[in-house]
Amino acid sequence: MDGEAKAMARAEKALAALRANGAVRSADPFTSDALDAWPIPVPAAVRRVLLETGGIATGPAADGSAGGDTYRFGPEARLAPRAFRGGYWTLGERRADHLGVLVGVDGADRDDWGPVLAASFGEDGDVWVLAPTFTDWLAGLVDPTPPPATATSGGHDGGGTACVTAVPSVAVAEGPDAELAALVGRGDQLTDVVDLAAVPDYPCRVRWEPYYSLEFETADTGGSEVEAAFSGGGRLLLIRSVVSGDFLGRPVRRHTVPSDAPARAIAELRALAEEFPERVELEPGCPDAERGAWPVTVPADLREVFREIGAVRVSGLPDLILLPGAKEHEVTPETHAMLGGDGTYWPLARVDYGPYAALAQIRIDPDTGAWGCAVSVMSTPGTLREFPDLTLIAESLPDLLLTYARLAREAAARERSGGTWRPEAPWLFPNTGEAWPRPVPVEEWAGSADPLLAAASALPPGTHAVDLRGVPVPADVSFHRAESWPYRHPLKRLTFPGAGTLVVAELEERP
Repeated sequence: MDGEAKAMARAEKALAALRANGAVRSADPFTSDALDAWPIPVPAAVRRVLLETGGIATGPAADGSAGGDTYRFGPEARLAPRAFRGGYWTLGERRADHLGVLVGVDGADRDDWGPVLAASFGEDGDVWVLAPTFTDWLAGLVDPTPPPATATSGGHDGGGTACVTAVPSVAVAEGPDAELAALVGRGDQLTDVVDLAAVPDYPCRVRWEPYYSLEFETADTGGSEVEAAFSGGGRLLLIRSVVSGDFLGRPVRRHTVPSDAPARAIAELRALAEEFPERVELEPGCPDAERGAWPVTVPADLREVFREIGAVRVSGLPDLILLPGAKEHEVTPETHAMLGGDGTYWPLARVDYGPYAALAQIRIDPDTGAWGCAVSVMSTPGTLREFPDLTLIAESLPDLLLTYARLAREAAARERSGGTWRPEAPWLFPNTGEAWPRPVPVEEWAGSADPLLAAASALPPGTHAVDLRGVPVPADVSFHRAESWPYRHPLKRLTFPGAGTLVVAELEERP
C-alpha cells in the first residue's frame, strides 16, 4: 500500500471512530470551494476528513462542565490572512494544560498533514510531538479505546517517556546530514531545530530553552518572544528566539570560521570585484617592507591579507580601509584613551549613524600582539563616556572580510531578482537591534577556574565585563543597560583581554 492509500485508510479509520464516539461531537464540514481557496495544498486523505467534519469537540470536561477540548480544522475567518504563517495552523487549545495543538501544513505533494504538536513557546515553554500525521492524531483522539500513551496514535494523557533535544541550527547546517543541512541553509545562531522525522516514539517531549533570559532587569522593557515554524514539508521544527529588550541567557553555536579564511576572503572579494566592478572595489595592499614600519606587529596569517588588499569598498557598506593613516580612522585623544591607547586596536572603518559615529576596529592584545575580534565602538567621546556601546561584528579580520563578501553576494542576488542592491548590515553601528549579552559585575567571577575571568575579577568594584566567547556574531554590548551599571557613571576605558575574548568597561574614579 502506498503512502496516499495508507493516509486514506487512516482517514477512514478516524471518521469511523468519530461516528461511533458519542462523547466527541463533530463540527460543520468545509465545502470543496472553501478547501480550494486555501493557500496551501490539501492532501486527499485530509480533504476526505474535512469534507465530513470541520472540527470536533470532546467532552464532557473532567470538571463535569459541558464540553472539553474544541478543535477547528481550518482557519477562522478573522485569522485567515496569517493562519498559515510558519507552516502550521493552530487547531485549538487543550483545557488540561493550555497547550495549543498545532498541525504542520508546510509543503506540497504530501499524503497527509503533520506532525501534530501540543506546544506553548516562551520562557517556560512546553512542547510535545503528539503524532506523525493529522489523521493519526485524529484517530487516536476519538478512538473509544485509545492505545497506551506511548503508541504512535496519540498522546491522550500527555504522558510518555520519549524525548528529543533541539539542537542549534548552525550545528545542523555544518553537520554531516546533507539533506537536513539543505533545509536549514546557513543556519541562525538563535534558532534551534528538531528533526521531527527522528522522533523515537509518541508522544515525545522536546527539550529546549529560549536563548534570552528574563532573570535580569534591563533599562528597557523586555519584549522577547519565540517564533516557531515547520519547514521541509513538516520534517523540521524551527524554534527561534527573538531577543528584544532582554539579555541573552545561554551561549550560542556560532558559524565556524574556516581555517583558510584569509585566502578564501581574498579570492572571494577578487571574484566579486571582477563580477560587479561598479559595486565592489578593491585597493592594492602594501609590500612587506612597508608593513615592517607599522607600530604593531602583524601575525603571519594576516600578512597575506595586507599584502593583497588595502581597502574594500562595497556599495552600501562602510569602506574597510585596512592600511593606516586614513582620515576615516581619526579619533579624538579622549576617545583614543577610552579605547585603550596605542597598540590595542587597529582601525578599519568609520561608521556613521545620524549625528553619531563609530569606529570599526580589530582588537589587539598588547601583551602578546595577537589580533582578535572585530568590534564597532561608539567614537563620539561624550556618548561613549556616558553610554558605552559596542557591537561584536566578526571573530577576526578574515571573518569580517568574508562577511562583507557574503553581504555583497546576497545584495547581488536581490538585484538579480528585481530588487535593489542593499547589503543588510545595520549592526555595523552599535546597538541597532542585535541581542544583548549581559554585562557582569566582575566580582561575580571571583574564584573562577577560568584564568581570564579570575584576572578580571580583581579589577576595581563597579567594573563590568562581557565574556564574548559564547555570544552571537553580531551581538550588541550595552553596558549602561545592565541594572547594576552605576547610573551616568562615566567610562574610563574599554579593554579586551585575550585579544577580544572579554570586553571590560572600567569606570572613572569619583571623589
